[in-house]
Amino acid sequence: MTFRCRIDELDAVSSSLRVPVLVLNASYEPINICVARRALVLLLKGLAAEEESSSFAIHSASLKVSVPSVIRLLEYRHIPRQTRALSRKNILVRDRHTCQYCRQTYTANDLTLDHVVARSRGGKSTWENLVTCCRRCNNRKGNRMPEEIGMALMRQPQAFTLHTSRSLMRQLGGAQVSWRKYLFY
Repeated sequence: MTFRCRIDELDAVSSSLRVPVLVLNASYEPINICVARRALVLLLKGLAAEEESSSFAIHSASLKVSVPSVIRLLEYRHIPRQTRALSRKNILVRDRHTCQYCRQTYTANDLTLDHVVARSRGGKSTWENLVTCCRRCNNRKGNRMPEEIGMALMRQPQAFTLHTSRSLMRQLGGAQVSWRKYLFY
């Protein structure tokens, strides 16, 4: 019974280290979202300060550390024009795990990537030509253009930019009351 409780406690600590934390630049500009574990490392190294704390805490034999909800870097970091690598994961994030044809949300395993202009018709693997698509819609579209079979895109695909990143932060922060004043609602 004691062993079972300790495993449950470890699971609770492990899950509290994976909660999302908003990262602010020294100027209070939101620049990223990381997991609590990374945020605690930045705090303990003296590279960041805690702005808001969550309801979670990590305990050791002699120390109790609150898990932050929002941290601010102590030194200003110049953020160059943000580009993200073209990858399946980043396209799923950009399209919010939603089929761009039928507009239904799926798990990552149930989605495919579709070339709007098929590769057989000269379409390239670029941000502007790749969208998330469920298997049913992808099979229906095949190598045709969406308008040839009466399908319409939910929105035109575009590169993952700082604007896209901030809108995703707002979306994730919608449930985080402590983030709202930093995300300019």
